[in-house]
Amino acid sequence: MDMILIKILAAFLALSQVTTRPDAIKTEFDPARDVAEVTQVLRNGCGHFRKALDVESIDIDDLIKTAMDDPNAFTAEIKSLHGLKIESMVQIYRQFCKNENVKDSPVDLGEVIRFYDQAMTDLPDQARLKGMRSAGAGGVLDAKGERFADLSENNRRVWVPLSGIPVHLQKAFIAAEDKRFYEHKGVDERGLIRAMIANLARSGRPQGGSTITQQVVKNLLVGNDVTYERKMREVVVASRLERTLTKAEILETYLNTIYLGRGAYGIELAAKTYFGKPAASLSLAEGAMLAGLTKGPGYYSPDKHPDRARDRLAYVVARLQEDGEPGATALDPAKSGLPQMVAYDRAASRDSGYYFIDHVTREARSVAGVPSLALAGTTVRTTIRPDLQQAAEAALQEGLAQYEMRNGRVEWRRAEANLGEAIRRIEATGNKSKPAWQQALIAAHPPLYDVHWTTAVVLGTGAERNDRNGGGLRVGLADGRVLPVSSAVRRGIRLHDVVFVKETEARGKQAARLELRVRPVVQGAAIILDNKTGGILAMAGGFSYPLSQLNRATQSQRQPGSSLKPFTYLAALRRGLQPNTLVRDQEVTLPPINGSGFARHRDYWSPKNADGYGGGITTLRRGLENSKNLVTANLLDGGIDNDPTQSLARVCELTIDAMVYKDCVAYYPFVLGAQPARLIDMAAFYAAVANEGRRPAPYGIESIEQNGRPVYAHKPEFKWLGSGDRPAFYQLKTMLQGVVARGTGRAISQLSPYVGGKTGTSDDANDTWFVGFTNDVTVGVWVGYDNADGRRRTLGGSQTGAKVAVPIFSEIIQATWAKYARQAPLNPPSPEAKKELLALQIDLASGTRLGERRQQKGFTEYFRVRDGQVEDTQYAIVSQGEVGSPDEGYYGGGGYAYRDGRSYFPGGWTE
Repeated sequence: MDMILIKILAAFLALSQVTTRPDAIKTEFDPARDVAEVTQVLRNGCGHFRKALDVESIDIDDLIKTAMDDPNAFTAEIKSLHGLKIESMVQIYRQFCKNENVKDSPVDLGEVIRFYDQAMTDLPDQARLKGMRSAGAGGVLDAKGERFADLSENNRRVWVPLSGIPVHLQKAFIAAEDKRFYEHKGVDERGLIRAMIANLARSGRPQGGSTITQQVVKNLLVGNDVTYERKMREVVVASRLERTLTKAEILETYLNTIYLGRGAYGIELAAKTYFGKPAASLSLAEGAMLAGLTKGPGYYSPDKHPDRARDRLAYVVARLQEDGEPGATALDPAKSGLPQMVAYDRAASRDSGYYFIDHVTREARSVAGVPSLALAGTTVRTTIRPDLQQAAEAALQEGLAQYEMRNGRVEWRRAEANLGEAIRRIEATGNKSKPAWQQALIAAHPPLYDVHWTTAVVLGTGAERNDRNGGGLRVGLADGRVLPVSSAVRRGIRLHDVVFVKETEARGKQAARLELRVRPVVQGAAIILDNKTGGILAMAGGFSYPLSQLNRATQSQRQPGSSLKPFTYLAALRRGLQPNTLVRDQEVTLPPINGSGFARHRDYWSPKNADGYGGGITTLRRGLENSKNLVTANLLDGGIDNDPTQSLARVCELTIDAMVYKDCVAYYPFVLGAQPARLIDMAAFYAAVANEGRRPAPYGIESIEQNGRPVYAHKPEFKWLGSGDRPAFYQLKTMLQGVVARGTGRAISQLSPYVGGKTGTSDDANDTWFVGFTNDVTVGVWVGYDNADGRRRTLGGSQTGAKVAVPIFSEIIQATWAKYARQAPLNPPSPEAKKELLALQIDLASGTRLGERRQQKGFTEYFRVRDGQVEDTQYAIVSQGEVGSPDEGYYGGGGYAYRDGRSYFPGGWTE
């Protein structure tokens, strides 16, 4: 049976019950036993609808004849009917409406019943709407319990009782949306028929035929998915709602929750937004205009499409005149036009956290089982820290801009706006309270409302003939100052353009100055997790939410590069190797992986270091600190397991255990971060390192309440990784601290007592990472190009996580210390880990334990203890004979040297 016919008949089964037996609606039938009952329900429904057709003076047989004359015309304009065969519908009509025996019927009622049963599963409880008027608007609360946002900016409303809404205003909405509101029982079959005929008769915006009750259910309970399943659920719940709430309660709920454009939900806020007064003071014309917006606030917007809004107003007025509403006869929108409105202030109610709010909405559906947070009276308590959120966004935005400026990649496309026309209008009014450019700038609201730079208006480009200021770019700020701007952009900037600038602080004799900022093409993401709970303290999913709603912290997978290497080292530590174990930093060729199924995986693998050279022999610690690809590859060949493929499998198992991947691609470059991963998952793993293996599950919602009733509370989720091997994780933590102290993250070496982390750079510098942790938080940063436009753009051959991502991390971590948790040295091993660890002095370069050879100050290394003894694995992979003796004056094969009591390692000689 065609799926389109299954859906149509299942939907008609729901409609038939709602209209013929509303008190006995069944939401589950047996596909075998209940065929006869379903047949009778469909026949009863068809009979009921034929009577409604007669009332509307529609000849169904004539309609069918017309459709058969041109079947394509019948279905072409209605997406929900695409693929429908009219011949099949005629057979169904004969079978269920004329009770004829149809040979070779296209109907299998068993399939229809199964589809219907599935669609009716877990219907929402309409009783949730009872008394919601006293619950207030709800909203998103931050970690301190303070209001952070209205729910996705679409729950902004002020509830007023129906008694506070004028009767003429109520009638305007009823006339516009549901003329038979007080007559039907939730679903108006006559309205559905009129909408269907209207849709067949003309093109343009389709009519839905939904009642006010159905719209309440759609907006607050079942969602607005454009599917047969949603419509079926809607009509059943609407019928039940009519038996739970009175008509007055339904209308009051509708008028207080309907979206009317300009960011306003509900009649009270809409009245203030459009007309600057409460709903109780609206005239009939003003109310009729608002009522007309319900059909499509964007399509009929009086701000964007005044002609459409006027036509829609005329329609509502005509309906009111038909109903004999006093005062409607005096209205003539064709002559008077739209009512006078107040200016629309498009300023966003907040300037940060939009990616986080999107994430919370998805989390509510997937984890909490709450399909919509737009329900009035819904309060969501979250983990977000607004101060950290702003800091993370600002650091990411500035870091992306700095990358483009350093590398000559700034691309000027256009200004954020141009205020030339607005300035001329202000000048024409004669208002000289402030300069016209300043008034225009204050009133302007550039589209990128979450960018944390300062907006300014260009007052001089240097190209003007009367420029007496040396020919430089000058801008005006909202506070009235006019200042020069330094800029690498030389072309394209026009007089009165709105641009972004960043003000540098005055230092000594150097005055404060402005620098131009151009929205970057490169993208990035940043996230801050609380290590103890997994709570998301801040999340920036891109440069700016209005530019792109893709959350690159949670919805993108990118190659993590060397930031994945800690898994290989963890596998080695868990096997029993120590941080001072000597490993070859030399060329290695690993054999093919059999049975992979991919031709490219059957080749031998010979990786290279980033600089193209090997370093001879080095320690496990120094291999990770300096992110040596060859060390990582050599660990697969005898360092973790004697079989490289088994070593690869051990690393893969750890990544799956850490929930970074669900499965691994079986090829060697995997250990170098070739398989894409999500930033949020990588951050959770590094939080586990900070916690000695205890991985917190990232989350954004603490609790959800609806009408004061708890419907969800977060239960902390933690997982011990690597069988809870605390000593191995602590050793890894100290090695990652070394990455910051003297390795690839040494640009922030001054932070090394307090921070551990790892850089990451994928092949061709498509992706750069830094994920780092303190005792309290983990911060993850990714930077790269989306490459969604078909162009393959890299960050540049010399760009690395250390150069691009680390500076952004540094700004964010400083903010966490200033606003959230104190700056403190990384914790020593826990009592549980300390039982299996012993701190000894070693030579950092060679890994040799100093107390056994000569008395001198060295580096403190933590060794795993087994059965009360330190297991000496320094030469477990590389023999002492291969290394040589430090007493010979030169130690090793190029990886390090030892001379005159000083050790050499990349970066210089050191004591």
